[in-house]
Amino acid sequence: MVSDGPFAETKEWIAGYDIIACADLDEAIEVVSKHPMARFGKIEIRPVWPLGEQS
Repeated sequence: MVSDGPFAETKEWIAGYDIIACADLDEAIEVVSKHPMARFGKIEIRPVWPLGEQS
């Protein structure tokens, strides 16, 4: 299998993105499970770092 990159294989359509603030992955899954697209589409959860914060 060939992949286009390290992201979800969603060539059909992309409906946008939402940024949510959660304490951990478990909370993110709970919040995202209530999103309207969770029922009819695909959702990818990714961690991000706040702007200005250096690792």
